[in-house]
Amino acid sequence: MIGFRRLALAALIPAAALSLGLSGALAQTPSPAPAASASPSPSPSASPSPAASASPAPAATPSPLPSPAASASPSPAAPPPAAAATPAPVQTADPFGQEITLEAKKVVMVKGTANWDSAFDTLVDAFKTLNALLDKQGIKHAGNAMIVYTSTDDTGFTFLAEIPVDQDPKNLTKDMSIGKSPEGKALKFVHRGSYDNMDNTYEAITNHLDDKKLEAKDTFIEEYLTDPLKTAEDKLVINVFVPLK
Repeated sequence: MIGFRRLALAALIPAAALSLGLSGALAQTPSPAPAASASPSPSPSASPSPAASASPAPAATPSPLPSPAASASPSPAAPPPAAAATPAPVQTADPFGQEITLEAKKVVMVKGTANWDSAFDTLVDAFKTLNALLDKQGIKHAGNAMIVYTSTDDTGFTFLAEIPVDQDPKNLTKDMSIGKSPEGKALKFVHRGSYDNMDNTYEAITNHLDDKKLEAKDTFIEEYLTDPLKTAEDKLVINVFVPLK
């Protein structure tokens, strides 16, 4: 199954506020000494006023005030909100039971039989045989390689390995021929992973046909979207077509 990605949103980070404070208090001016009275002091022995004789206390140094330019400067503006990331394209699930119409293609094919235990190796060998023929004659593929299963039983199956071409190859062996790929109405399914795990895919296909009360023909087709000669078996991507009656 294709996973979905979540969109991560950027968080807004507010800027720190700028605080302007004054440290320390301004010193107070010492109180002036009381003025001398016009009348003589009642007691000549009275000591002079302490305030008159005491030296004024040194004024406390005021804290420096911010310069006008600094005061006028506005606090740094908060950064603009971060733009939301562009969401990744949503990937839809692979087709499962999609109704399609297969179109016939010219193919070069080779017949074969295989046991279930060595099925994938046998199919790969069949594709190698066809590729060797086409490469020798400089003929390019005109589509994806296919396997058409013509019969199956508990021990194995018979098949046609097919490769679409635009021109007729020469010097075919007795098991090779040129013909047409299957055509008509079919259901499309997708398998991802190894060939050995296709049992799960076909079980799901069978359940789908039963649920929909659909009747299939006695054949089915695998179209290899990934090259089975170059792709790791657990990385295969295969379209499975089930022709309908």
